[in-house]
Order: sequence, then C-alpha cells, then structure tokens
Amino acid sequence: MVDYDTETALIVTDVQNDFADPKGSLYVKDGEDIVSVVDDHVARAQAGSALVVYSQDWHPESTPHFQKDGGVWPVHCVGETWGAQFHPQLRVLEDAEYLKKGTGGEDGYSVFTVRDPQTGREASTALERILHGRGIRRLVIVGLATDYCVKETALDARRLGFETVVIRDAVAAVNLEEGDGERALEAMHQAGAELV
Repeated sequence: MVDYDTETALIVTDVQNDFADPKGSLYVKDGEDIVSVVDDHVARAQAGSALVVYSQDWHPESTPHFQKDGGVWPVHCVGETWGAQFHPQLRVLEDAEYLKKGTGGEDGYSVFTVRDPQTGREASTALERILHGRGIRRLVIVGLATDYCVKETALDARRLGFETVVIRDAVAAVNLEEGDGERALEAMHQAGAELV
C-alpha cells in the first residue's frame, strides 16, 4: 500500500463522465469501476496531508484533436458540458489543485504537457511549478486512461525526476489496439515508475 505525506502528490487523471460513464462519448471499458478505488486514495492522501491534483480534459467544440476536425478521437470533454464534468461518484476536494488540459485545442495527454496536434509543438502546464512550489518529490498517479493520459503523465514525471507510483487497480485502458494498456504499464515500468 502507498503511504501519503506532505512530499507526495496524488494525481487524479481525467476521471470525467465522457471517459468513466458508459454513456460517455469516449467511454473507457470499466472506467466507472476505478472510481471507488480512486476515492479511497483521495481519502488517504487527504489524511496524510498530501497534495491532491485533479486534471480534466477541457476542449473547445472544434479542435484538430477530434475526428470531425481531422484528428483521431470522437468529440469528448467539451468544456462546460456533462461529458467534461467529474464523474458524480468521484470524491472532489475543495482544497486541491485543478488543471484543465486542451483548452486551446491542444492534445492534453500528459498533465505536465500539452501538444499542438498540427505542429507537434509542446508547452508545459503549471503542474511542475506547482509541485516544486510545494516541495513534492513523489507522485501517485490514478485515473484514465492507462494507455494515454496516465502513461504520458507518468513518463513526464519520470523525465522530470519525480518518484512515480501508478496504482494498477485505479487505472483503466482505452485499448484502441488490443494490449495497449499492458504495453503502457510496461513502458511506465521501464521508465522507472513503480506499479503497485
């Protein structure tokens, strides 16, 4: 089990209706099943005075990220819609940090980085600055989806020198190609993330 303390941050990645509800436009199979596990970690992080960070995909109505505009994904997590809201069973703390990704139409896979889907140019989010400002040295990552936002966040975390833990039963994969989730877990492990 993971212990939480003031040098640890729990990153709750994109536990939103479009991903975690079977009616969502980019539903992750069994995504709703991880919510109670995520909630347990949120409660434990709060009890240990750890920082909790929630991320949300938060797209405009049109973006090259979407199939209708030339991208690979169905329309999802459009800002201010039901699909972009947190899953109703997710434990959401008031005194946490919140980061919205893709607000300018970027690909927002990693909570650390957004990427222009046409030029590939990357830009940092505020996350690294927030973590360094709070003296965080270790990240615990949960949420959706294993093979995209969780993986990219974990790989960025390792690249930036953070100890990184991924909770296996608190993530679920899209699996566009069979086995993507397992390959993502292996990539995170190879990068030095601990899989618990």
